[in-house]
Amino acid sequence: MNYRTLGRTGLRVSEIGFGCGNVGGMLVRGSHEEQIGAVQRALDLGINYFDTASSYGDGLSETHLGEVLAELRPDVGVATKFRIRNEDMSDIRGAVQRSIEESLTRLGRDSVDVFQLHTQITEERSAGGREVVGVADVLGSGGVADALDAVRSQGLIRFVGFTGMGDTSALHKVVDSGRFDTVQAYYNLLNPSAGVAVQERYAGQDFQCLMDRASERGMGVVVIRVMAGGALGGPAARTGHASPTVGGAMVPGGEYDADDARARKLEFLTTCDASSLPQAAVCFALGHAGASMVLVGFSDVAQIEEATACSGKSSLPETAMERLRELWATDFGSG
Repeated sequence: MNYRTLGRTGLRVSEIGFGCGNVGGMLVRGSHEEQIGAVQRALDLGINYFDTASSYGDGLSETHLGEVLAELRPDVGVATKFRIRNEDMSDIRGAVQRSIEESLTRLGRDSVDVFQLHTQITEERSAGGREVVGVADVLGSGGVADALDAVRSQGLIRFVGFTGMGDTSALHKVVDSGRFDTVQAYYNLLNPSAGVAVQERYAGQDFQCLMDRASERGMGVVVIRVMAGGALGGPAARTGHASPTVGGAMVPGGEYDADDARARKLEFLTTCDASSLPQAAVCFALGHAGASMVLVGFSDVAQIEEATACSGKSSLPETAMERLRELWATDFGSG
């Protein structure tokens, strides 16, 4: 396993992180014995960073991760996330305080290394409707950033981050603010716009090289959705403890069926230094100079071994990248 520095946090993290979410499902739906075995194998292979959230399995992921780590007692980094809901807007500081206290109880820990906002960020918060936070809710007086500073001052968290989902312009403003240490960036073979400039007519969400901007400002960049919600994994990704159903699109233009169809055009990547499309996806993400880590969700031990085997491999060759750029400009999104 190779290791990288998580931006200005200074944390040395494994290139592959253990995602404890619903899609992979191991820390949500696996038995305790399976979870112990999976985490132990990940540790043996060099993984030293585990990422969960209060919303994963309605708290089950945090609870199970806490139980496993209490039994194995490894020296690892732990990150979790919280949401700000519509009913929290009148007391953001109180909501953040309650969230970290409840997460720490489930995890059985005194503190976590990274605590991350997991609500989509938009330019302005609309009245009612879907749960989002506006830039002012995040950066303004009494907002999320101030609330995170407060819980950090109590020693409950070391560093603060956010999930880079929502309006692209809003995400860039939060990055530019300097208030956050890390960002989780949506970046994969089907939507590379967080790390690759795409054409103006690109039909999917254009993140406008958010990874580069964050890296330039000293932030740690954690790649998420490297498998596009399982679309890049094929049928094998739906085995084990994987989510039995496919959720809605996480980003505009990222509907699962469409992504699955696009993924079938990428089989040429298995002729590179990768034995499978999932490995090509991980190698692609690791090839971005601004990436601090690639988070992968696992449904069984075989997937852990497949992903960790990518650490230290060369990035995709230029011939493959040229073909990818052609697809991104045509079949994958121009309209």
